[in-house]
Amino acid sequence: MDKKIEKKRFTVKKILTYTGSTALVVFIAYQFIFADRRSKLKTDKDKLTISEVKMGLFKEYIPQTGTVEPARTVYLDAIEGGNIKHVIRESGALVKKGDLIIEISNLNREISVLQQESDLVQSINRSRDTRLGILRNDLEQRQTLAQIDNQLAILRPQYERQKVLLNKKLIARQDFERTEADYKYNADRRKFTYDAYKRDSLGRVLNLRDIDESENRMKHNLIAVRTILENLNIKAPVDGLLTMAAHWEVGQAVSTAQRLGQVDIVGSYKVRVPIDELYLPKISVGLPATTDFDNKTYHLEIKYIYPNIVNGRFEVDMEFAGDAPQGIRRGQSLRLRIELGQPSQELLLPMGGFYKDTGGNWVFILEGNDHAVRRNIKLGRKMGSEYFEVLEGLKPGDQVITSSYENFGDNQVLILN
Repeated sequence: MDKKIEKKRFTVKKILTYTGSTALVVFIAYQFIFADRRSKLKTDKDKLTISEVKMGLFKEYIPQTGTVEPARTVYLDAIEGGNIKHVIRESGALVKKGDLIIEISNLNREISVLQQESDLVQSINRSRDTRLGILRNDLEQRQTLAQIDNQLAILRPQYERQKVLLNKKLIARQDFERTEADYKYNADRRKFTYDAYKRDSLGRVLNLRDIDESENRMKHNLIAVRTILENLNIKAPVDGLLTMAAHWEVGQAVSTAQRLGQVDIVGSYKVRVPIDELYLPKISVGLPATTDFDNKTYHLEIKYIYPNIVNGRFEVDMEFAGDAPQGIRRGQSLRLRIELGQPSQELLLPMGGFYKDTGGNWVFILEGNDHAVRRNIKLGRKMGSEYFEVLEGLKPGDQVITSSYENFGDNQVLILN
């Protein structure tokens, strides 16, 4: 008798089918819910620059290039115009104060000076003749008084004796009257002469004082006139290094007030620095700066800020705090770091090519050794050309790719080989 075979509800085939379907559904769900769907790019780790984020001393400074100039310069300008007669010293020579540098000739000026000198000498001589006349008059009046006094010295005793003799009737009245008349005449004459001498003496004193003052003025004018010819000789006003404004030749014409050169004080230097007007509110006298020269770091300080802004830039003068570098020369360029504020501890990220591609809004940060992920950040101030100040998104110890992101496209993850 045949036996009814019951069909099995779960066969091996069905179980395998259900299991596979379930696994497929779970896989698909996982892919939708849990799987990493971020775009990825494989790149060579050795070609990347990886920098560490760390805490450090933040100094806000701006890099600038300055030009070395003498701390003190004395200019040589032609006080009198003319033609160059002789060039005594050339540019680059070390000069001492008073050394003759250039001789200038000006025939018209020389003739004019000689004429003025002659006129002043004649005026001085006339002044001296006037003084001699006044003194001669004084002498004559003194001599007249002396003669009158001499007459009185003779007549007074004679008058006194004859007066006694007349009372005793020992001499004739006529003789006494003649002596008396001579005596009284000289006495009155002495009084009138002395009064005139006294009045003249006061005028003489004033006249002589005026003459002396006038003569002194003329002497000073004479010295000044003679100095005009001295001005045709260009001399070193101080010790220093001579720098000519041009290569001067004998016979070349120069005009009044034309700059012929300058003398720089040797061994004392300053640095003239042009700065973008953007930084004007942050620049003040006393701000420090540093420069590297011959493998040494030198410190400077802003001493003067020029008020004029030309082509969007203003200039400052900086002086070395301490000794200036040995071997620097006028006109040499120095790279400077001008500090804009007090240093502080901040989170720092080294600069790199990434900033050009991201604007500092995001970076790739390493997670392990085999991949890096994109992370949004916020950067603040720059510390020269070395570091950014990190405001958000990073912490000390983070490893950041700081080289260029030009070939990374819009990928979110970098697989590092």
